[in-house]
Amino acid sequence: MTPADLSRTVLRAVRRAVDDGAFGVVEGGAVDEAVARVVVERPRPGGHGDYATNAALQIAKPTGRPPRQIAEVLSERLTGSPGIAAVDITGPGFLNLTLAPAADLSRTLVADILRRGHAHGHGDALRGDRLDLRVPDELRAEAVADAVERIARSQGAEVHRAPAAASGDATLRPVPVARPDELFALLGRDTARWALLHPAAHDHPRTATAEDRAALLAQRETNPLFRVRYAHARTRALTRNAADLGYRSEPGDIPGHDDLVAALAEYPRILLSAARHRAPDRLARHLVVVADALPPALDDVLPLGGEKPSAAHRARLALAEAAGTVLAGGLTLLGIDAPVHV
Repeated sequence: MTPADLSRTVLRAVRRAVDDGAFGVVEGGAVDEAVARVVVERPRPGGHGDYATNAALQIAKPTGRPPRQIAEVLSERLTGSPGIAAVDITGPGFLNLTLAPAADLSRTLVADILRRGHAHGHGDALRGDRLDLRVPDELRAEAVADAVERIARSQGAEVHRAPAAASGDATLRPVPVARPDELFALLGRDTARWALLHPAAHDHPRTATAEDRAALLAQRETNPLFRVRYAHARTRALTRNAADLGYRSEPGDIPGHDDLVAALAEYPRILLSAARHRAPDRLARHLVVVADALPPALDDVLPLGGEKPSAAHRARLALAEAAGTVLAGGLTLLGIDAPVHV
C-alpha cells in the first residue's frame, strides 16, 4: 500500500463514519474543512508503526467529541482494512498505522472467505437491535423490505415486518415501480428483483418501456446484473476445469489484483452499511464493483499446454473462488439466484 492509498483509506473511513452517524449529526461543511487538514505521515520521534495520522484530532472539533473517542471509532473501522495490519492510539488521539504485507493480506482474506462461504461478511454488529419495518402494499416496497430483512439478519438484528397502517406510517417507502402487475411476468423473478433493488430507494426503477426491459434482459456487458452473474459463473467454471486437470485451490501469494482484493475486503462493511441504512442498493452496486474487478484476476488461473499446476495456479484459483463466493452470497441476500452457467 502506497502513502496515497493509505491516505485514501483513512479519509474513506472518516467519511463513512460521518455518513453512518457514528459521531451524531454533523454539519457537512465543517467536516469538509476538517478533512482537508487530515494528514498521513511518517511517525514523529517516539512514535511507532509505519505511518501516523491526526484524523481524530481534526474531526473532534466539528463533531464535538473528544479526540480519543473519535480515534477509537476510526481505529475500529480501519482495523482489518486492506493493507493495514494494526492500528494503535497514542497521545491525545493520534492513530499509528502498521501496514500488512500485500501477500499476507490477500492470502488471509481469501482463506477466510473460502472458510466461511456465503456467511462471509455476516456478523453480530447489530445484535440486540430491533428493526421494525412497516411496509406499504406495493411491489417495490415489499421487495426492498425482503432484502433489508435478509441483510439486517445477517448482521444480527431482530427484524419485524408489518403492513403500514397508513401512508405516513411506512418506514420503507421507495419510489413505486411502473406497471407492477406485469413486471415479474415480463422480466422473470431474478431480473425483476434486481430492477427493483439496484436503484437507490429515491430513484425511479427503469422498467416502464420496452427499451428499459430489453436493457435489463440483455446478455451483454452493458447490463450490470449480467456482469455479476456471468462473473460468478466464470469462477465456478474455473473450479470445474481445475478439477478436470487434477488440482484444487489453495490460498497463497497473489501479487497485484489490488482492486479485487480491496473490493472483497470491503464487502463486510457494505453489508453492515446496507443493513443500517435499509439500503439493499448499496449491496447491489458493490456486487457490480466486485464483478468488474474480477476479469484481470482470471488470467493464468489454468495451466496452458503442457504446463503443470503450480502453487501460483492454486492461489489464483482460490482468489477467483473467493470472488465467486462473495458474489453468490450477496445475490442470495438480495433474493436472486446465482447460476453456475449463464
